[in-house]
Amino acid sequence: MAIYHLSIKIISRGKGKSAVAAAAYRSGEKITNEYDGLTHEYTRKGGIAHTEILLPDHAPREYLDRSTLWNAVERIEKNKNSQLAREIELALPVELSVGQNISLVYEYVKQHFVDKGMCADICIHDKKDGNPHAHIMLTMRPIEQDGSWGAKSKKEYILDESGERITLKSGEYKSRKVDAVDWNNQDNAEMWRAAWADSVNEFLERQDISERIDHRSYERQGIEQIPTVHLGVAAFQMEKRGIATEHGNKNREIDELNKQLRQIKARIRKLEDWVKEERAAPPTLWEVFSGIANNPERRTQKQQIADIKLASQTLTFIQTYNIETLADMAAAIQNFRAKHNEMHNTLVSMSRRYHTLTEHIAQAENYIKNTAIYKQYAKLKGDKQDAYYNRHSAEILAFSKAHEYITRHLNGRGKIPLDDWKHELAGLAAQREGLLAESDKLTAELRSAEVIKRNAEKVMGANAQKRDRAQDLEL
Repeated sequence: MAIYHLSIKIISRGKGKSAVAAAAYRSGEKITNEYDGLTHEYTRKGGIAHTEILLPDHAPREYLDRSTLWNAVERIEKNKNSQLAREIELALPVELSVGQNISLVYEYVKQHFVDKGMCADICIHDKKDGNPHAHIMLTMRPIEQDGSWGAKSKKEYILDESGERITLKSGEYKSRKVDAVDWNNQDNAEMWRAAWADSVNEFLERQDISERIDHRSYERQGIEQIPTVHLGVAAFQMEKRGIATEHGNKNREIDELNKQLRQIKARIRKLEDWVKEERAAPPTLWEVFSGIANNPERRTQKQQIADIKLASQTLTFIQTYNIETLADMAAAIQNFRAKHNEMHNTLVSMSRRYHTLTEHIAQAENYIKNTAIYKQYAKLKGDKQDAYYNRHSAEILAFSKAHEYITRHLNGRGKIPLDDWKHELAGLAAQREGLLAESDKLTAELRSAEVIKRNAEKVMGANAQKRDRAQDLEL
C-alpha cells in the first residue's frame, strides 16, 4: 500500500556533517572530500537502485560528476557552520516498478527544484524489503548565468521615513540580510509536501492504480483516526521477519483502538438516526419497559429469562441516566458522542507524545552509546581518523544525528533527562489502560441504549398491528 512520507533536513558543517560524505553514502561511491582530505567509501553498500544528477541549463556540465559537484559546494562554503545542502527523503509507492519510481522522482525533482535553479543529486534505494525510498540532495546556493556560484544573500539597508539610511552608533548603516533566492521560505515545505502527494497520485492514476496518498494529517483530512508511529528501517525489517518490536506492538494497539472507536462512532450514529426517525410518534419509555416485561410472544422459559434480563438492563439504564422521554434519550446519546470525541482527542494527543518520547529516548540512548567512539574519532588525525571512520561510520553518523537531535530538543537543559522521558512514557502506558477501560464502559452504555432501541421498535410494531386491527374492525 502506498504511504506518504517526506522529510526535509539541512546538511550543515556546523553540525559535523559533510556534503561529500552524505553524497558518497547515499550513492554507494568512494569520494574524497577536498575540504578536509577525508575519503568516504561506501562501494559495498547494497540496495542502490538508481543514482542521477540533474542540473539547471546554465550549470557547468562537469557538475554531472558527483565528486566534482559536492567538492565545489564544499569549496565555496567558507564558514565552519555553513549550510551545505538540503536533503529531501521520499517514500516511494510499492505499487510502482523501479523504473516507474525513477520516472516519478525525475519529474517531481525537475519541476520543483531543478527548474528553480537548484542542482539535484538523486539516489533511489530499494532493498526489495517493501521500503523503497529516494534521497534528494539539493544545492542551497544559486548558480549565476556564467556558471559561477552566486551569493546566498545580500545586504539590504533599512531606510527611515524620509527614505534615508539609518546610522547606528557604530557609524555603520542599519541593514538586514535578504536571501538571494526564496528556497528557504518556510512556505516551500508545505508546497513541496503537497506537490509530492499530487505527483504520486497523478502517476498512480496514469498506471490505472487506485491507491492514493495525502500529505495532510488525519486531523486536517477530517479523519477521526489515531495516527500510527513510524517504524523505521530496523523495526520494519524485524516485523517483516515476524519479530515483534516496541513500535510494532504500539501500532497494533493503535489499530485495535481505531477499530473500537470506529465501532463506537457507528453505533452512536445509528442511535442518533433512530431518535430522529421516531421522535414524531415515539412510545414512552415506560411502554418500552412494559412491552419487554409483558411480551405476549414468549414461548419458552429461556425466552422469558432473556426478556427479564432485557427489561432489567432497560430499567437500570433509565434510572442511571434519569431518562423519561425520547428527548432525554437524545441528550444521553449526545453525551455518548461527547465522551467518544474526548476519548479520541486524548488518544491522538497521547499517540503524538508517545512518538515524541520514543524518539527522544532512542536518540538519547544512541548519543550515550556512541559518545566514546565519537570522542576517539575526534582525537585522531589524517589517515588514522579516516581508517577509524571507515570502521565505525555507522556509530559516528548515529552519534552525529543524535547530537543534533538532542541539542535541538534539550530546550536549554544541560543534562539529558532520559529518566524523566522514560518515566513519562510509562505514565502514558498507564493512562492508556484507563482510556481502554473508559472505552469498554462506553461500549456497555451504548449496548444498553441499543436494547431500548430494539425493544421500542418491537413495541411500536405491536402498537401498529393493534391500530391496523382496530381499523379493520371499524370497517
